[in-house]
Amino acid sequence: MTKIRTRFAPSPTGRMHVGNLRTALYEYLVAKHEGGDFILRIEDTDQERFVDGAIDIIYKTLEKTGLKHDEGPDIDKGYGPYVQSERMKTGIYLKYAKQLIDQGDAYYCFCDKERLDGLKQVIDGKEIVVYDKHCLHLSKEEIEANLAAGKPYVIRQNVPNEGTTTFHDELYGDITVDNSELDDMILIKSDGYPTYNFANVIDDHTMGITHVVRGNEYISSSPKYQRLYDAFGWESPKYIHLALVTDENHKKLSKRSGHSSFEDLLDQGFVTEAIINYVALLGWSPEDNNEFFTLPELVKAFDYHKINKSPSVFDIQKLKWMNGEYIKKMDDDKFFEMALPYIDEVIKKPLDKKKIAAMVKTRIEVFPDIKDHIDFFEELPDYDISMYEHKKMKTNLETSRQVLSDVIPLLEAQTDYSNDALFALLSDYASKKEYKTGFVMWPIRTALSGKQMTPAGATEIMEVLGKEESLKRLKKGLDLLK
Repeated sequence: MTKIRTRFAPSPTGRMHVGNLRTALYEYLVAKHEGGDFILRIEDTDQERFVDGAIDIIYKTLEKTGLKHDEGPDIDKGYGPYVQSERMKTGIYLKYAKQLIDQGDAYYCFCDKERLDGLKQVIDGKEIVVYDKHCLHLSKEEIEANLAAGKPYVIRQNVPNEGTTTFHDELYGDITVDNSELDDMILIKSDGYPTYNFANVIDDHTMGITHVVRGNEYISSSPKYQRLYDAFGWESPKYIHLALVTDENHKKLSKRSGHSSFEDLLDQGFVTEAIINYVALLGWSPEDNNEFFTLPELVKAFDYHKINKSPSVFDIQKLKWMNGEYIKKMDDDKFFEMALPYIDEVIKKPLDKKKIAAMVKTRIEVFPDIKDHIDFFEELPDYDISMYEHKKMKTNLETSRQVLSDVIPLLEAQTDYSNDALFALLSDYASKKEYKTGFVMWPIRTALSGKQMTPAGATEIMEVLGKEESLKRLKKGLDLLK
């Protein structure tokens, strides 16, 4: 059996889009599920879209996500170069294009911009050039004269107007199109660079790629790829075309959504493991309906035949929920390390930040949520005294004033401000007064935090704030109630 070889072939145009990350992940899983190789190839033939630093982003993303490539620009195993602009310098694309010309499957085209503009047609609301094969009929002498004169040219694929072309997709089955619907696409551009489509075919074949995973927007180009494979007499790889990833409004996930790239999601406080887990489920469902997977578990479970042909909705709320579950299970030290920058943003006082972090660990979905939970530790906010009234706790302004009046002297006399000692003290007070614990703790917590929701109880908050600050806040609460 032939060893599976897949390739992730991103263009260095900026941050890694969620759709590209899913393609990389599926390419990795297809290969690793069968013990195959996962190759990184950089497709930089579109020089106008090249972004400085984008290649570093590709490497860092693959490293962070654990999608370790077996071959690539930094690991040459005999199939290099692995960067298209470097491959171009070897003359590989022009060599194969000229082979097609010799076979009659491609031809030189010398048409200038003015002539091409005259061939434009509006199809499905888009203005495109429908080439009329004008240069296919040039004589050998005319072609040689144009080349000798240094006239700019492109090399076009020669697709017959009659008949059909069929290619096979692993998910969609056989797809047949009329050749009359296919244009004579450009293979080599006037700057000498291969087009994306042509370089793809040459590189996939010469690198021994067995399976190609890509977005289904390439289905319309696949018949032209198939014609190239057939013209060269090569076996085409297995195609797996993925349906679109959309936003909640079923529109294509765009940069405007604010969460369209892997880096966007990291910036918004998501953890890498949750992102990879969630992205794996955008179009693929395991047989047992389990939703939580480590990367090795995904490798074991992934079967590309189970990929869904319908578009996948990127539900940011579902990802937040999943992220929250990952945070809950996170090692405490690792959580503190990741939470500390967010804690430091709002708390400047010398408080026990480890204890504060522990309070919020089970209460957040993304790391920036931390700030709203803990800002009261730094400074007591202005608050409405109506918060002291709580139907469930059976507290009102009068009972709250009474509780604070009673406990402040007790807390002034208390020297041990550990959570356990404070809880014992206040529980004893509640017991003697025949109050429920919540009846006592609600007004204390309100006075300490000025918030209806806090990440911890009254005594835990006092332990962090310390005696002086706790009493200061309780006395302010009593003054407000008076």
